[in-house]
Amino acid sequence: MRLNRVAVFFAIALSIAAVNAAFAQKARSTPKAHRTGAVKHVLLIGIDGFHALDLENYVASHPQSALAELKRSSLTYTDAHTAHPSDSFPGILSMVTGGTPFATGVYFETSYDRTLSPAGSKCATVGTSLLLDESIDINPDAVDGGGGISPEKVPLDPKHGCSPVFPHDLLRVNTVFEVIKAAGMRTSWADKQPGYEIVNGPSGKGVDDLFLPELHFNASSKSLEKIKAFDDLRLKFVLDEIAGKDKTGESIPVPALLGMTFQAVTVGQKLKSGMGYVDIAGTPSAPLLEAMDYTDASIGKLLAALRAQKLMDSTAIIFMAKHGQSPIDITKRQMVDEKLIPSIINSVQDGLLGESTADDMVFVWLKDHSKTDAVVAALRAREKEAHIRKIVYGRELQLWFPDAASDSRAPDFVVEPDFGVIYAKPNGPGIAEHGGFLDEDTHIPIMVAVPGGSAQEIHAAVATAQIAPTILQLLGLDPDRLKAVQIEKTQVLPGLKTR
Repeated sequence: MRLNRVAVFFAIALSIAAVNAAFAQKARSTPKAHRTGAVKHVLLIGIDGFHALDLENYVASHPQSALAELKRSSLTYTDAHTAHPSDSFPGILSMVTGGTPFATGVYFETSYDRTLSPAGSKCATVGTSLLLDESIDINPDAVDGGGGISPEKVPLDPKHGCSPVFPHDLLRVNTVFEVIKAAGMRTSWADKQPGYEIVNGPSGKGVDDLFLPELHFNASSKSLEKIKAFDDLRLKFVLDEIAGKDKTGESIPVPALLGMTFQAVTVGQKLKSGMGYVDIAGTPSAPLLEAMDYTDASIGKLLAALRAQKLMDSTAIIFMAKHGQSPIDITKRQMVDEKLIPSIINSVQDGLLGESTADDMVFVWLKDHSKTDAVVAALRAREKEAHIRKIVYGRELQLWFPDAASDSRAPDFVVEPDFGVIYAKPNGPGIAEHGGFLDEDTHIPIMVAVPGGSAQEIHAAVATAQIAPTILQLLGLDPDRLKAVQIEKTQVLPGLKTR
């Protein structure tokens, strides 16, 4: 009976009428800096997988689109890049903390901690995988994850009474949600799995209204139609927030910070042959273009909702992506068995591998850091077989991350493969992935539109971590209230000036 109700809900989400996303607007003269004194709300929206190139191509071919309208009133940062690794968790955390994994301590959807204990172990051992995916849901087959995260499925902290460690407990720095809430303002956010409760920050209470349906319910990520329904589900939540209603239907003040990231494009980019791009210039296939058109129409609905509520004159809109996708040229795609590198590692010493995360790169955590040199030597001896282009470790890796010898979560090394290689099941259908350091993984769009703003391109190199202090400055709050901003000296995005 419950599943029937869920099916009806998804059907309703799919039947939401399309809103005209095109709003004619004459470009104004370019100012030296966009003034932000009237901002009371920030809408943070993104398209996972979207490249900076995708934005330029789409706007050029769809001049009446919502994205084109947004670009006509935005600062567009043409040389914007994600955090490393280019995964969804470090991606969103960079935008809400102002820091990379160096400060946050969170590297991937799957990683490792040398001081925590496995779920169900009663802290008899230390060293455990850190999982943020559907495997920690109470019920991964339910649209709400069965009500959230199961305390029986998360790691345990032997230093604090063997207590369960939830995703937000892993975060070593605070978030914009916590800073905004402490200032007496309201926040909301929608994401794609219960594990994203990590955006609450260490307090566990940063977001007033958090909506986290499970991406893998009903195999939503395996179908373009299902993923659009999943996006519609979360879009409705954001539209309701703009209208002054929370997820229970109660009337609330419109949040100072709200938003979501869309998933349809990333599915259209990587799901299977026949999707993705048709050439190296980034021309989308028909299914990928369908996903882009759907997402653009959804963004048009958000703009229309702001207009209907008379909020455009008090809302800043930040557009971004958590990550890109590689390879754009799918003729370069090559699958390498994801078990190969773990088997080489364990050939050095049985059971040496703590955890590895493999997509279009491999992050590796060893149970014994002192064996790093031996493992690197073993991998180099088989680098042609494993399609290894480079192994990043030692002092070079410490340019990005803390020293694994002293930090419980820092990886021991990173494997960068030949271009186009994806480490996965040999017969897997996927045609692209993300997570690596390549330009196609990391070069994403950032646009910031403020009330009364006009089009301007900024070519200085910027990073997604700069979004977090920018959000606080837009709302009249001090960016230095973010711990990661203090640690990494993260700067506000250039070109914005408060009144």
